[in-house]
Amino acid sequence: MPIACPPASVDQVAQLLASQQYIAERHLSTTLYLAMTMGRPLFLEGEAGVGKTEVAKALAGGLNRRLVRLQCYEGLDVANAVYEWNYPRQMIEIRLAEATGETSKDQLAADIFTDRFLIKRPLLQALESTDRGPPVLLIDELDRADEPFEAYLLEVLAEYQITIPELGTIRAEQPPLVVITSNRTREIHDAVKRRCFYHWVDYPDKERELQIVRCRVPQAADTLSRDVVAFIARLRDMELYKAPGVAETLDWAASLAALDKTTLDPEAVQATLGVVLKYEDDIARMNAGKIDQLIDDVRVDVAGMR
Repeated sequence: MPIACPPASVDQVAQLLASQQYIAERHLSTTLYLAMTMGRPLFLEGEAGVGKTEVAKALAGGLNRRLVRLQCYEGLDVANAVYEWNYPRQMIEIRLAEATGETSKDQLAADIFTDRFLIKRPLLQALESTDRGPPVLLIDELDRADEPFEAYLLEVLAEYQITIPELGTIRAEQPPLVVITSNRTREIHDAVKRRCFYHWVDYPDKERELQIVRCRVPQAADTLSRDVVAFIARLRDMELYKAPGVAETLDWAASLAALDKTTLDPEAVQATLGVVLKYEDDIARMNAGKIDQLIDDVRVDVAGMR
């Protein structure tokens, strides 16, 4: 059940995230609590698939706030991230005014640069609160954007305001809750990081990942969940091109459960490797002998799990 007010303690942050089926480690809950309490953006960095984006989704769901998402990519510019003018509608307005002759040129110029013709993109949308409060702004995979866009973000993150030459400066009455993620494909500038509270999101340990699987894939038998978590942990210790993330763990547990498996066996692992590994070279390394060895190792690991 979403709660209306921000959490008043680290424990409440953990409870809020858990209510959205996000099992957070203590350090993340603490950093998130401080970011919300002190009105600072939260910068999450880590490998792809460790659950950084899900933090923002869980936060918005738990607080019953609107989630505004800006997915970053190379070439992202102000028109796609902040705002742009609706030029076709402006042209229609100009043609209609010219046809009727009812509006002066100065009045027409003033009329077409108003909210009616403004297309608001995620950063501008994030400055608008609703009766539920300010939104959660997710700036996802900032490392994919160009460095000049980072420079533009500084004004937004420092003052929670955006300047539109034709309209002036638009400032948020209530700052949004900002979550920035990066997969670290390149370094983010220190000026952005200084404005944020930072947290490195690592792969969960086996105990926490087992909790996540139990929470998100309740249809999986407990023996299967333990096997999957232990097997994934072994895979992450290998030198793979792309180690499986939490999303792959959940997909694999759900897939095996859909096949009515209650424990791992070599045939099931071989048949479902494409759910876990997404590169041919990684799959090619998993020959029958390697799978057998990993399953033997998993049996030992599972005996030590709670």
